[in-house]
Amino acid sequence: ETMTHIESIPADWGHRHSKRRLQKFTDPQLPRGVEFIVPPPPEACSFIDRLLVYASSLIVVGSPIWFYGGIIYLFRRWKHYRYLASREVAKPEDDATIENEGKQTQQELKQYKKFDKMARKCAITLATIIILSIWGPHRNKHLGDFLKVRKWRLWDAWLRYIGFTVLQDKGNDYNKLDEMETLSTPKSSDPEFDVKTSPAIYAFVPHGIFPFALAFACLPEQGYSETWGLFRPVVATATKLFPLVRTLISWMDGVDASRSAVSRALSLSNDAGGAYRRVGISPGGIAEMFETYPKSGFHRNDEAALLKQRNGIFKLALKHKLPIIPVYCFGATKMLRRVQLPEFMETLSRALKISLCLFFGKFGLPIPFRQKLMYVVGRAILPPSEATNALTGEQFDIVVQEMHEKFCDEIVRIFNNNKEYYGWGDKTLRII
Repeated sequence: ETMTHIESIPADWGHRHSKRRLQKFTDPQLPRGVEFIVPPPPEACSFIDRLLVYASSLIVVGSPIWFYGGIIYLFRRWKHYRYLASREVAKPEDDATIENEGKQTQQELKQYKKFDKMARKCAITLATIIILSIWGPHRNKHLGDFLKVRKWRLWDAWLRYIGFTVLQDKGNDYNKLDEMETLSTPKSSDPEFDVKTSPAIYAFVPHGIFPFALAFACLPEQGYSETWGLFRPVVATATKLFPLVRTLISWMDGVDASRSAVSRALSLSNDAGGAYRRVGISPGGIAEMFETYPKSGFHRNDEAALLKQRNGIFKLALKHKLPIIPVYCFGATKMLRRVQLPEFMETLSRALKISLCLFFGKFGLPIPFRQKLMYVVGRAILPPSEATNALTGEQFDIVVQEMHEKFCDEIVRIFNNNKEYYGWGDKTLRII
């Protein structure tokens, strides 16, 4: 798909100014109360950029195919060579025994050794890959810091490819500073809140077939340095099945999506370092990718957010007294397309908590279409100021539900308020 049109940006704008504060940039076409945090990149996506994107997509997004395909291939080669070796001769005790008894020829022995050697190579390679996929010193946050993975040239290419843009929507009452609850000042009584360092939960909607929105919000340094700051991504347990993706997540200090793991991450002490008590999550999770077109009951112009039964992050926010920052990412659902499979595949995916989904991108490969990603940051959803441990079970649930409803309303608001500017005036967001 072609990228949504954005007016030309002055040449002195871009993501390369991460070490100094960006001046404010406004566009007269922006809705009231909306301003740029990061404008579209001024540089065109070059041929080299596209090559980097295509190659990395095949390696990372396509890893479930080539990794498990490679495992199956090596296993079959091992069986094949073992079979050929067994056909030539049963393994002898020593060469002298064969020569003395005259039961095997030197040619047969040579063939046996050849096939046996090939079988051993396949077995060693297979065992090494499996062991490294389960455990290895390479899967460590400190190694990612040492390699400076967040500063790789590769991410510059990706951000230009997706036209990485971030807006802040303060709402129509943006001029009422004493009443508003925005990203930069989530609470008038808490002026010390720092968007880049203060504890918070960032909720990115929607998930998409592949969580590009969450990935580009936390992996490239240019993606978070001028926006929401560094945070730890919350990822599905099923990502452990994809070793390369798992390695990248470990370099970002990812958090398992279980409630206990996220709660521990939000309880870290100040000396923990890194993204202290700051996480980013896609509330809809894997299940959300099935709740959109071409599923029956959905129109091509429908966007969906699986939120109605997702109370977990609000319970955690209330327990740890943290604001939830809603972020809607326009274009995240259009980077890959899904083939509608029988309904039982969706049920099985939910049960296994893994994506059993057939998807494709450019050229029919796991390469995302060039779709501009425009993040819109909404107003913070705040827990009550009074002590939450004093709330009874029923009171706690009522407050959670109120926060949940405010979050859903805010996601719908920022979607409807900015869809015209993105070029999606005919789209509708369904909260399901």
